[in-house]
Amino acid sequence: MKFLHSMIRVVDLDASLKFYGDALDLKLIRHKDYPDGQFSLYYFASEAGAPEIELTHNWDSTTYSNGTNFGHLAFSVDDIYLFCHRLQQAGVIILRPPRDGKMAFIKDPNGISIELLQEGCALPPRQPWLSMQNSGSW
Repeated sequence: MKFLHSMIRVVDLDASLKFYGDALDLKLIRHKDYPDGQFSLYYFASEAGAPEIELTHNWDSTTYSNGTNFGHLAFSVDDIYLFCHRLQQAGVIILRPPRDGKMAFIKDPNGISIELLQEGCALPPRQPWLSMQNSGSW
């Protein structure tokens, strides 16, 4: 068995495409519109052949609720401090800062929790992350 993708329903397509493509720096692997069903599918991944995130945009939907059976998406990063700094520069709120040098949480424009994990060993704790408090829910 091979894991293929996770699917997220999105309302604000432009914000979601910008978040996954620009802020998270994932690549748009493929996209297809289904006019008869009035929806579009966008598949993002770190590289071709890697597990994907499928963004499903139903053209006439204006709201969704987050299911209680969904936890979060998780990504490893080379330098969690640098990555979180870059996200802040892009306007993304770091909800659980990487105080431990290992883990942080953010949310996408649809309220989906995303865990960021330092690749390998935790980095030594450093400011400003060490003194940052949690914000909101994650």
